[in-house]
Amino acid sequence: MEALSIQGKRVVVVFWKNNTENPFEVFSNLKNFCLSYPKFNYNTISNYLSKAKIAYENHEIRIERKNIILKPKLSREPRIRKIAPVLRRVMMKDADDEQHDLEYWLSRPVKERAAAVTSIISQSLKKGQRMDKTKLIKKRMYA
Repeated sequence: MEALSIQGKRVVVVFWKNNTENPFEVFSNLKNFCLSYPKFNYNTISNYLSKAKIAYENHEIRIERKNIILKPKLSREPRIRKIAPVLRRVMMKDADDEQHDLEYWLSRPVKERAAAVTSIISQSLKKGQRMDKTKLIKKRMYA
């Protein structure tokens, strides 16, 4: 925050309480906001935002001045990154991957398993080719 006070760059953030499509607008300064929306008085809003540093608020709008963050915030303690390798070394005959895979997929919901099977099958099909459904048994899935 020390660098922010030196730079002093601020924007005007406008929150429209009744506008759900675009509830926020950001202006480079208060004058641009007041020129865009002439029903709001520049002097009144400026007094609120400058003296007590409180937001201007009424039934339809909330206006605040916010500092622009120009650099990453410095943390008090040094950040130490730890990278853990995601691998395991085992002999192929001892890997037992089939059992690990089975346990993983049995732990997943039925819809996720069905989506994975469909995705794998669609990757193996050629363009325009359809899946052979002669061996498929249809069962109703409940969520």
